[in-house]
Amino acid sequence: MAAHPVSPLAPKSYPDLPPIAGVRFATAEAGIKYKNRTDVLLMAFDEGTTVAGVLTRSKCSSAAVELCRENLVGGLARGLVVNSGNSNAFTGMKGRESVRYITRVAAEALGCDPSEVFIAQTGVIGELIDASKFDGVLDETATRMTALPWIDPAKAIMTTDTFPKLSGAVLEIDGVEVRINGIAKGSGMIAPDMATMLSFVVTDMPIAAPVLQALLAKHNQTSFNSITVDSDTSTSDTLLAFATGKAPIDPIESLEDPRAEIFGQALSDVLFELAIHVVRDGEGATKQVSVHVEGAVSDESAFRIGKAIADSPLVKTAIAGEDANWGRVVMAVGKAGEPADRDLLSIRFGDLTVARNGERAAGYDEAATSAYMKGEELELTVSLGLGEGKATVYTCDLTHGYITINGDYRS
Repeated sequence: MAAHPVSPLAPKSYPDLPPIAGVRFATAEAGIKYKNRTDVLLMAFDEGTTVAGVLTRSKCSSAAVELCRENLVGGLARGLVVNSGNSNAFTGMKGRESVRYITRVAAEALGCDPSEVFIAQTGVIGELIDASKFDGVLDETATRMTALPWIDPAKAIMTTDTFPKLSGAVLEIDGVEVRINGIAKGSGMIAPDMATMLSFVVTDMPIAAPVLQALLAKHNQTSFNSITVDSDTSTSDTLLAFATGKAPIDPIESLEDPRAEIFGQALSDVLFELAIHVVRDGEGATKQVSVHVEGAVSDESAFRIGKAIADSPLVKTAIAGEDANWGRVVMAVGKAGEPADRDLLSIRFGDLTVARNGERAAGYDEAATSAYMKGEELELTVSLGLGEGKATVYTCDLTHGYITINGDYRS
């Protein structure tokens, strides 16, 4: 498959994330699908590292997701293996055997129990991964682990991504510096339902696994679960957070601890930035779109309406064509199956009101609206006039590039 040009929405530079005590990593070329590029990531965590995760709710989830779900019960992690190029999903019992084999090889390389090794796989669905490709590779990779640079693991987990995705936060709690670093991959098959395609967050904050789990699940809702590229939820969605506990500070043992809120906000910021990077790298994307819904009967209803708009191929192709076709927005609101009153509905593109109270706005200016649609970052707001419910869903446009990438994905 030919490499695709870098997204026009790619960042101009990448953050230089600091090392995090208690975690080291290395990448390798195993030739799983692509030649001459890293496609395996091995991470090692010091003893005592706690782990939390949110995983796809797809009913056809991958073998790797199943194994993570099993190992998360223990709440402890010593290793993570990630490969790109093959998701090893829909591969039956053989797929299950291969992930267990890979995590056993990793556990031997890292000197830990296989139940403390997590695995994530991304790429083509329905093809069994050749687990023997990890023999020797993981052993060798374990001999050159390092704490920097974080851009290397971000690159190793890419599939159709056109740029690596990194984010970090440094905060002060009780006078002690605490670090959070995150990487993600995702470009297509993005309508997360629990987590994004793949994302891994590491912190040196000492925090109990149940507290980390609660914070991760909460802030995932307003980050990865609020994005959509193409309405398709992956079989392999995995978001894992690891806390090495190396910061010299008392551990957060409960959500009642006021420090949980401070840490949670920083975690939220990292997750949100990673999620926006995924939208900005949507396959073929040329525009980032924020869909705001206000005045709904509830936040949940607002979210479902926002998702219907953001998932609509007709809305997204109009945005690609720089056409403020608000009729398509009306259509999406109407089909969402949520309470809506046509005669109370108003729509804005940016600050420009295009429809008010169920009809075209009196002062509608086609030229000004068309000029606004040429921007790279667009805001679309729907006011329902029914209640206090509100939500925001983030998406991108739908261009010919999306068809090109997915039409020859297996070629």
